[in-house]
Amino acid sequence: MAKSNNGNGYLGVTEPISLSGPTEKDIVRTQEVEKCLSDAGLYESQEEAVSREEVLGKLDQIVKAWIKKATRASGFGEQFVQEANAKIFTFGSYRLGVHGPGADIDTLCVGPRHATRTEYFFQALHDMLADMPEVTELHPVPDAHVPVLNFKLNGVSIDLLYANLTHVVIPEDLDLSHDSILHNVDEQTVRSLNGCRVTDKILRLVPNILTFRTTLRFMRFWAKRRGVYSNVIGFLGGINWALLVARICQLYPNASPSMLISRFFKVYSKWKWPNPVMLCHIEEGSLGLLVWDPRRNFRDRGHHMPIITPAYPSMNSSYNVSISTRHVMIQEFTRASDICQAIDESKADWDALLEPYPFFESYRNYLKIEITARNEDDLRNWKGWVQSRLRTLVLKIERFTREMLLTHPNPRDFVDSSRPLHCFYFMGLWKKQTSQAQEAEQYDIRAIVNEFKSNIHAYQHWGEGMEIEVSHVKRKDIPSFVFPGGIRPSRPSRTVVKEARAVSRSNVSANVQERNVPSISQPMPYKSSEVTKIPSVPHGSYQSQERNNEVVSSSPYEETGHMFNGYADLHTESAELEHLRSYKESTSAPENHVAHDLVKPPESMPPNSIHVYPSPTNGLSHLLDSSCKKSADITVNKTTNFSSAVLAVPDELDELDSHQVKVNQKDLTAVDQGLSLEHEAGGNGGKAGITGSPGNNHLKRKAEEELEVFSLYLNTFFFFRLQLYMVLLSLL
Repeated sequence: MAKSNNGNGYLGVTEPISLSGPTEKDIVRTQEVEKCLSDAGLYESQEEAVSREEVLGKLDQIVKAWIKKATRASGFGEQFVQEANAKIFTFGSYRLGVHGPGADIDTLCVGPRHATRTEYFFQALHDMLADMPEVTELHPVPDAHVPVLNFKLNGVSIDLLYANLTHVVIPEDLDLSHDSILHNVDEQTVRSLNGCRVTDKILRLVPNILTFRTTLRFMRFWAKRRGVYSNVIGFLGGINWALLVARICQLYPNASPSMLISRFFKVYSKWKWPNPVMLCHIEEGSLGLLVWDPRRNFRDRGHHMPIITPAYPSMNSSYNVSISTRHVMIQEFTRASDICQAIDESKADWDALLEPYPFFESYRNYLKIEITARNEDDLRNWKGWVQSRLRTLVLKIERFTREMLLTHPNPRDFVDSSRPLHCFYFMGLWKKQTSQAQEAEQYDIRAIVNEFKSNIHAYQHWGEGMEIEVSHVKRKDIPSFVFPGGIRPSRPSRTVVKEARAVSRSNVSANVQERNVPSISQPMPYKSSEVTKIPSVPHGSYQSQERNNEVVSSSPYEETGHMFNGYADLHTESAELEHLRSYKESTSAPENHVAHDLVKPPESMPPNSIHVYPSPTNGLSHLLDSSCKKSADITVNKTTNFSSAVLAVPDELDELDSHQVKVNQKDLTAVDQGLSLEHEAGGNGGKAGITGSPGNNHLKRKAEEELEVFSLYLNTFFFFRLQLYMVLLSLL
């Protein structure tokens, strides 16, 4: 096994869980996985591969010609013009070797310091590309978080980023892996370089690249089938899935792809978010760039599902994930883990795992977002802007309803062939319920929707005809064009639906994340699109209820009320959670309340899915190891050690529980106040601030007694003062 940079003899921040290799049965299942991927058309042909290479060669020639023009326009001499150079790098799925037919190519253009981004890249190069007949669908996005030029070259989609380095001349053998490449560059360049640097670092940190690629290709396919592949909408994107798969490869370095797929779902269905997933320790670096560190950066503490990039500066690649989308993904991990167990027992096949998510059969209530524009170019720009902002609507609804009303955004956009220049997005609505007795509560989200629309219309490039409408639709009113072939599937009988709900969620218990109590019920065998048995649902599992011939919502949302001006006025039943703890505009369920949902997918919330972290640490008590209690003034180039294998899972994963990283409330308070962190003395350092020493406990009790006496004195004083005041009033 290759050694990591830390010299521990293994790759990653912890030792592997298992060094076992595949059995004959595992090898057969891996062949089934590869056949499944091949049958799905996920491998490009040799002709397509050659075509991509030719396109990349053509793009490299274009940028080299462009940089010479830019250098000449900057007033440099002809000799310097001939020496001027720009270079193309690839990253993303193409660089990782997991791209499929028709996929775009993520590319980076590296240019010298005189070729600025605004004047030369987004103007001179843009104009140069616009004049080429082989270039189509040219779309610049200079204001994006990572500025990009989108276009097609000879029919191949290209996403072109730009890194404006401080080099006078870009050498042909430029190495982007050195941190010195980031010296004195702007933030856009740092973010643009990050894609290439992270991709190359991932390939260096996995024990077997071929196994990694097969596993990642399958996981990407699964995520798209189940509707959880979209970074912009709040799920996970390509780099996120690559990092998650790479971590599993580190934990099982000798496993085959079929084994890794099963371990992937088993590990991440039990992962104690927001503990971070990391491939290596975080390094502070020598350039003073901001790295992900929830001990010092307040914003980092609010991340729900941190997946940390391995290259300096380390960042959270999944900051778009919300409470709602994390719930959906954990549900999908749990479902997939059960199916993989059934596959291991020869009770299911891979087709069951890859069944498309029945989005429009899973909820009773939806939000429909309809956008229009005057022409195709405006619609493409308008759609991209709206899609990038849909996540904010999810967050607004979560915060407004104290995370009791959650949303499931569908990453797909839908088109009605009878209505040109229209595009539609949909969000499922569902209500989180508690075990407490509930009182009727109304969530009127019209103001939230209006605020969202106002923000959308603030689009910098808004033009006449760009409109957006948000309305509530019930399941029975979903337009037919969203279904395959435009045909609405027939609804199964009530009995079959109940059986499906009970089977699909029978093994998911309603336990709080921090306790991580295993589910009581046993996993049921899965067969593709077929349910054959109704299992008994033990106490603590989810089951539908009927009362007075009225079905209590069998899905995680309640029936909505009437509509007014096209906006949803949602009437739900809810109990306001006592002692709600707020964290930077986000509310979490108290630790002593078990939050759960009803049975219909994605109604149930698996273990580890409840955000129950005390303020203000937001769960950091389970995030940082006691070894992290060090001075906030960390020296340059020092490694930040977050032990990421934070699991409480059965079987072979139990051994990682000892690596759980924690930090004391006192430590984070000290950081917030700008104080240095100090080591806790003694063997109870990891529990400091909770148990305390006997002397401290005595002082605490004495202080409490004195406070009680003082409080009694104040109460007596104010009582007599009130009596005196009443006497004076009577005399007057």
